Amino acid sequence: MNKFQKISSLLLAGLVSVGSVFAQSKIEFVEYTLPNGLHVILHENHTVPVVAVSVLYHVGSKNEKTDRTGFAHFFEHLLFEGSENIKRGEFPKYISEAGGVNNAYTSQDKTYYYEILPSNQLELGLWLESERLMHAKIESIGVETQRQVVKEEKGQRMDNRPYGNILTEVFKASYKDHPYQWMPIGSIEHLDAAKLEEFIDFYKTYYVPNNATLSIAGDISIEKTKTLIEAYFGPIPRGKDVPKVTVVERAQTEEQKVTAYDKNITLPGVLFSYHIPGQGTDDFYALEMLNNVLANGRSARMYRELVDKQQVAQEAGALPFQLEHPGLLIVYGIANLGITSDMVEKAIEVEVEKIKKDGITDKEFEKIRNQIEAEFATKNSSMAGIAENLANYHVFYGNTNLINTELDRYLKVTKEDIKRVANKYLVSTNRTIIYYLPDPKK
Repeated sequence: MNKFQKISSLLLAGLVSVGSVFAQSKIEFVEYTLPNGLHVILHENHTVPVVAVSVLYHVGSKNEKTDRTGFAHFFEHLLFEGSENIKRGEFPKYISEAGGVNNAYTSQDKTYYYEILPSNQLELGLWLESERLMHAKIESIGVETQRQVVKEEKGQRMDNRPYGNILTEVFKASYKDHPYQWMPIGSIEHLDAAKLEEFIDFYKTYYVPNNATLSIAGDISIEKTKTLIEAYFGPIPRGKDVPKVTVVERAQTEEQKVTAYDKNITLPGVLFSYHIPGQGTDDFYALEMLNNVLANGRSARMYRELVDKQQVAQEAGALPFQLEHPGLLIVYGIANLGITSDMVEKAIEVEVEKIKKDGITDKEFEKIRNQIEAEFATKNSSMAGIAENLANYHVFYGNTNLINTELDRYLKVTKEDIKRVANKYLVSTNRTIIYYLPDPKK
């Protein structure tokens, strides 16, 4: 094995499961907060000589103004442009030359950056992330470059892709008040209209240490890492208090039906969108397990009934959106050739009512418990997964140790709980039905 292959295999161990060695033991960690408000979480693990360095910023699309959507996702791109000490376009170069990989993503609730590096490059990761936080360059050339990048991304992933805007239509139809009504990629028109000063203001408001969590997992020395963190992040001044989203979505009291069109499709889709509580609530755990009964694998109810048995759909399933504020459970079907949207709607309705009336079987209950346990083992079986989960539990649950104990919350859910939440939330007055149809004008 040559040097490049060795480095690649080590980095892969940081990103992908390296067996059950991590999952079988308690994940130890140290956490503390710097005077400037930066929260730090450290997990020391010498299994493989890699380290995951990550920063979670508690800012997503829900923190945007109604006429400036897409800012959080835009910054995910923009903050790779460079800094006062890193030339434009050289951020990825530092990572690749060190034998590492890096990436980032944006959701409704957060923006997350990470690097996976050989453990002897820990200091490089800390320097790069401190530059992103303290010295990022928000200037016209970078803004214009990333405007074009986002336009191309939106075209490829959404506008020119079959069913690419389906979730955009679901969230727009399901929320009337809350900023979850738009997706993270936002509006190109809003980004085009924004002035440079608005981007600078967004950066100064949300990219501050008191709105960030630095999570590191891997082959590190806790004490040495603390010293390095103090050197790179300690001098960064605390920002102003970060504005919180206080909008509460009004309770839905009657069924809504909405039609949307897509020029890129030939087969209609039908989606039932139900409002559900936010992540970490007791009912959310029961709803996630209900979702597994409906849609986790081809033996789950939706696929088995609508696709295999009835053949009214070529694809069917369900999606629970795990969000900080109350989210959605979406049950859907994409029609088979020659099948109408009315037929798909009726088939979905039958399955929803069946689970409300009869609940789930003992076999299904055992299966979903096994699935949940396997999912937890997988989530915590890589350095990247551990770093991300530690940050998520701190920011969104206020309890970092849930990385070791959250599984118990799922396993406390009973068959009766699953039937109860089905009857509580999967009701017609709490849903929006979206008919996603081929555009008749094309």
